[in-house]
Amino acid sequence: MQRFVTADIDAVDAYKLMTGLIVPRPIGWIGTRSTDGINNLAPYSFFNGVAASPPTVMFAPTGQPSARKDTLTNVRDTGVFTVNIVSFDLGPAMNETAGGHAADVDEFEVAGLTVREAEAVDAPSVAEAPATFECKVTQIVDIGEAPMGSSVVFGEVLAFNVADRLLDGTRVDQAGLDAIGRHAGNLYSHNGELYEMIRPD
Repeated sequence: MQRFVTADIDAVDAYKLMTGLIVPRPIGWIGTRSTDGINNLAPYSFFNGVAASPPTVMFAPTGQPSARKDTLTNVRDTGVFTVNIVSFDLGPAMNETAGGHAADVDEFEVAGLTVREAEAVDAPSVAEAPATFECKVTQIVDIGEAPMGSSVVFGEVLAFNVADRLLDGTRVDQAGLDAIGRHAGNLYSHNGELYEMIRPD
């Protein structure tokens, strides 16, 4: 077994070890809106639920690419965001929004997605998603330094929107949800099987 002391390796290698070993990771497809009214949508695999009462999620934008910088700017400015669950059929659209789009580009339009306005917060969500969360920012914690440092955004879920076909009360049909998971590089998982999507530039 090989041992890596973090003080002896660079940030890129630490990132590779983290993303290669912490798998599969859920994907938080984060919808925000700028103060100029421009919609933004970007996926994060440093994402998870962290508490149930109040229901709280976190995601961690890094310093790149530009769409992720826009997300962080928007949540700092507006204090709200949506989380959209990525089902297998939405994988290609999610992948398209991972590209390094400029701040004045609406990723919903780029990916051919329909905007559904959240009700509890002023933020866009993906109408095609099987489930969405409407969230308010509760805390942002800056960790590390550029270029690989992150800002961990914590948000309280004010409302869950879930497709009727997936629900038995508040129990969610996992097979019907059909969510994908993130692995290292271009690899994702679906129903326990790995597959590849090449990330756009």
